[in-house]
Order: sequence, then structure tokens, then C-alpha cells
Amino acid sequence: MEYNTQKTQLHMPEYGRIIQQLVERCKELPSQEERNEMAMAIIDFMGQRNPQLRDEENYKHKLWDHLFILADHNLDVDSPYPFPTKEQLAEKPKKMEYPKLQGDFKFYGKSILQLIEKAIELDSGDEKEALIEVIANNMKKSYNVYNKEHVTDDVIFRHLKELSENRLDLTGIESLEKSKIYYNNNNRSNKNNNNNKNQNQSKKRHNHKNRK
Repeated sequence: MEYNTQKTQLHMPEYGRIIQQLVERCKELPSQEERNEMAMAIIDFMGQRNPQLRDEENYKHKLWDHLFILADHNLDVDSPYPFPTKEQLAEKPKKMEYPKLQGDFKFYGKSILQLIEKAIELDSGDEKEALIEVIANNMKKSYNVYNKEHVTDDVIFRHLKELSENRLDLTGIESLEKSKIYYNNNNRSNKNNNNNKNQNQSKKRHNHKNRK
């Protein structure tokens, strides 16, 4: 009786022992032509056994990489792709860079950072000031929604200054309510409300005349 500990090590258990044995047999073939032919057959068999790989990009390349790993990096065949070395496979993935918005600022979202960068790029003027105030207003809304509490404008100004690395500063404005953008939006909103009221009153008068 043969125990698993006496069998050839499975370098990739997901492929099973049959494919592992085929790879070992391929390594023993005397001619390059025979090894190439058998390697192609093994690649096709591996693809049939793992059809999910077909949905991945460059799946053929991955199958050849897996074949070389199954051969313990010792297989003399002509591959259409360069084989990975043990050192390359042992390399740890590079540490991902986390976005700037961490901790106290994560609730502002990536779009706020993008708007801040856009505002920094603009030349000084009304357009730049308006965009900065739009950013501050959106920051205030995001803060209130996330923290479920009212935030004072000076906190928003301080956060904006920090996120922009001191390149955007609203400390000269007493409050967002007194800023141009807020004032203009409120005026526009009040104007729309008044127009709607006037339209409703006109409709009521018109309906009343028709009833008479």
C-alpha cells in the first residue's frame, strides 16, 4: 500500500494528482519535441479541469505558469511565455497606498479631494472663490450626515485648510451663511418658492372664475 507521504508532492493541489503525474512524465521524455507535444496536451487538460480560468485575462499565460510550478520550475519545453522564477513567486505584493482621507476625514469622500485639487489649480478670482465655498458647503453636509450632529463653520474651514495643505483658506469668511454662494443659492431658492406660490395663487383664481 502506498501512502500519500510516499507520493510526489503536489505543488498545486487544486489540479489533483493525475495532472501532477502527467507533468512528471513529461519531464522524463527524452526529446524536446515529445516534451513540447505533451506539455501542450497537459495545458489543454488543465484548461478543461479549470474552466473558470477562461473568464480571467491572459488565462493561457496563467496555465503555462501553473504548469511550470507543477514541474517545480524544472521543465525543458518551448513555452510561448517566459516562465516565472521561484524568486518572482516568492516576492510579496507591494504595499497599497491608502487614500489621504483617513480617520477624522474619511466621511468627506474622494470627490471632495478631487474638487479641492481642482480649486487649487484655478487662478484667483470669482470662479475659484465660488468653487471653494461649494466645497465647504458640501463638506458641511457630509459632516452632518455622517456624524449626525451640527458642525460649526470654523471646523469646516479648519478641515478644508488641512485637506488642502494650507492652500485653500476660508477663515476670512464669518460663516457659510454669509458667503456669496450660500446667499445666491438662498436667493434663487426663495425666488423659485415665490414663483411657485404666485403660480398656485393664479391657478386658484382661474379655477374659481371657471366655477362661476
